[in-house]
Amino acid sequence: MQLVVARIGRAHGIKGEVTVEVRTDEPELRLGPGAVLLTDPASTGPLTIETGRVHSGRLMLRFEGVRDRTAAEALRNTLLIAEIDPDEQPEDDDEYYDHQLIDLDVVLADGTEIGRIAEISHLPSQDLFIVERPDGSELMIPFVQEIVTDIDLEEQRAVIDPPPGLIDDRAEIASARDEKFAEGDKDAS
Repeated sequence: MQLVVARIGRAHGIKGEVTVEVRTDEPELRLGPGAVLLTDPASTGPLTIETGRVHSGRLMLRFEGVRDRTAAEALRNTLLIAEIDPDEQPEDDDEYYDHQLIDLDVVLADGTEIGRIAEISHLPSQDLFIVERPDGSELMIPFVQEIVTDIDLEEQRAVIDPPPGLIDDRAEIASARDEKFAEGDKDAS
């Protein structure tokens, strides 16, 4: 199975180094020296990582055969693709690869079908499941433990406990002020 693990950014310096936008939770495993990566477009690769370092919070890589700024700049916006064993599991039991989550059925604890995971959106603060509903509409579910209570890969499902208003428009009124107002109306009757 092939997974995009990074995108090459701009050249850095004059010796062929490039910045990369990391798209994997395991950069030390996927983007280490000696790693051979396929590319998109395919005509620029495969590329073998010669060295890697972090500079000002960004990962910098140098590839074998890329020795100057011009050659490095020619790689800009190339996607780096790693060949991954589909049965490989992340080290932590609470972590999942995107390919493990795509197409899982999303259900409530009582078994009510919500839809299926069509995409994972990786945001700075959290990840989101983009869920395709049976009617064709899409729903965004934050991938946080409070909402996604169970991932069962054997049963191919994700169990959710959504707060009011997340999957429908019927949000509950939960503020104390609204409750007091409602009680006050009863007294006036």
